[in-house]
Amino acid sequence: MKFMKLGSKADTFQGDGSCGRFVASELPTDVVIVVGDVKFSLHKFPLLSKCNYLQKLVLKANEISDEIHLPDFPGGPKAFEICAKFCYGMTVTLNAYNVVAARCAAEYLGMAEEVERGNLIFKIEVFLNSSIFRSWKDTIIVLQTARSLLPWSEDLKVIGRCIDSIASKTSVDPSSVHWSYTYNRKAATPDQIHEVTARPHHIYASVPKDWWVEDICELEIDCYKRVMFAIKAKGRMSAGVIGEALQAYAIRWLPNSVDALVSEDHVRRNKALVETIIWLLPSDKVIGGFCSFLLKLLKVSILVGVGDGPRDELIKKISLQLYNASLDDLLIPARSSDIITVYDIGLMQTLVNQFAKQHSHDVDYVEGNETSDDFAFGHDSWLKVGKLVDGYLGEVAQDPNLPLSSFIELSQSVPDSARDTHDDLYKAIDKYLREHPGLTKFEKRKICGLMDVKKLTSAACMNAAQNERLPLRVVVQVLFFEQVRAAATGLNAPQNLSCDSSQSTPNTQDFEKAMPQDLNILSKQMGDLKISEKERSKNWRKDGKKGNKSKAGRAMLLSSRSRRIFDRFWVAAKGNGENRSSETSGSSLSPTSFNPGETKSSGSSSRHRRHSIS
Repeated sequence: MKFMKLGSKADTFQGDGSCGRFVASELPTDVVIVVGDVKFSLHKFPLLSKCNYLQKLVLKANEISDEIHLPDFPGGPKAFEICAKFCYGMTVTLNAYNVVAARCAAEYLGMAEEVERGNLIFKIEVFLNSSIFRSWKDTIIVLQTARSLLPWSEDLKVIGRCIDSIASKTSVDPSSVHWSYTYNRKAATPDQIHEVTARPHHIYASVPKDWWVEDICELEIDCYKRVMFAIKAKGRMSAGVIGEALQAYAIRWLPNSVDALVSEDHVRRNKALVETIIWLLPSDKVIGGFCSFLLKLLKVSILVGVGDGPRDELIKKISLQLYNASLDDLLIPARSSDIITVYDIGLMQTLVNQFAKQHSHDVDYVEGNETSDDFAFGHDSWLKVGKLVDGYLGEVAQDPNLPLSSFIELSQSVPDSARDTHDDLYKAIDKYLREHPGLTKFEKRKICGLMDVKKLTSAACMNAAQNERLPLRVVVQVLFFEQVRAAATGLNAPQNLSCDSSQSTPNTQDFEKAMPQDLNILSKQMGDLKISEKERSKNWRKDGKKGNKSKAGRAMLLSSRSRRIFDRFWVAAKGNGENRSSETSGSSLSPTSFNPGETKSSGSSSRHRRHSIS
């Protein structure tokens, strides 16, 4: 720490045991100056020779009394004593902790060059400009102490000069940093102070870009805000470092406890702090590893009741990089009394809608220029968001108060291209069906209509085929498409269920044609399936390879399940004629089209054969 000594005489200021201070001298004192609750018994001559303001006060005091009162004296009795000692020529030491108070006190007393050359104001200004503002840590200390001396410190431009000095130092190249700074994060040891001046020049390059972050975290929010605005105005600091600084400041000042966060004593301060951090956030679209902090800040902003403006700005910044979020951070509890669900699904819906609005061009790339770099990035970001949405649906689906409309709306907020598979969506739907057993048939069909069985993996198909919570029509779709997918891999697919070998899944038209619209066609299909199964069984016995064994076994299992379902369709259709149940009928409708008026007949007798393994 820098310091400056003034004067050479011994310090003879003494106390009288109560609230009085006097100078031990052979000459009697002739003036009493009251500062706060302290009375100073002093001599007029040394004071009046350097203090213009005291000259005027003494002339008035002689006409009234011997006491001079100095109300609202900046810095209080300690600052006045520094000025008095300087007038007596006694030794006084100025440092970063008392220099601002001494400067303000000298201004109050009028200790300028017009009164006497080399007066206190001049000497303090020299000390500030030559030492304090050139020292990184001393400048921060001065800025902290200046807050208690407003408006004097502001009028004297002490605060402004401190801020400009700090902003200038943070903007220099890290290799040029040659002063001490605090760096306790990452690989640094706790409370370690780096004395860079003691290092050889080649170590300067190891100074991190965010070397300044922790030191300015000690500033109060009003000073911190002005410093950060000045740093951003310099235009030399990257958005990533700015974001890291804001994150460190939030960790430093925001309490970990929710009770402490929303307590009456601190909620107003915490609200102002959060709003300030939001407005200081960099405007860049994406900052690596920053989305998690933004979502935590959003949770805090909801707790402390941040205004709509800052909150909407924060939501906009989060939605820009939603694909970098984690599922745990997105599970934000609902705080409003109007929301009956555990998590704020409306907030999640807003985030996804904002993301879709800001990345709408990425969807165009999916449908068009799929070879461009923009497509690769845009499609990848959509896939991440789609996975987040399905994972989120899986969590909130277990809430018994979650409306079906909210589930469907959030699921449909991402385009079809955002899901490579529908496994996670199927899991979410299954959880919702399990937690909401009172759904009507129409509601079950509606929620299952969100799922494309052609995008289910084999493992998901195996599970869905035995899931008794799914409508029977969905199970039929699953069995059929898995059967045709197995056939498409080259395992002797039936001729009337043929599909392009380059496709892994059939299209809906193939499925519609294969439904038992005509009993003769269905009978022929079942015969082909049985023959195909026998042929695969023979081929499997001949081929002892492990890979063929697993593929054939899966195909045999699925074809067996498919045959049981289709056999039941055939028997029911044969026995009931034209009065077949709509769920198992051979109508010309696609199995993906649902009629609210459908009822079950033979389907109910086959449900005991299926069970859920989810």
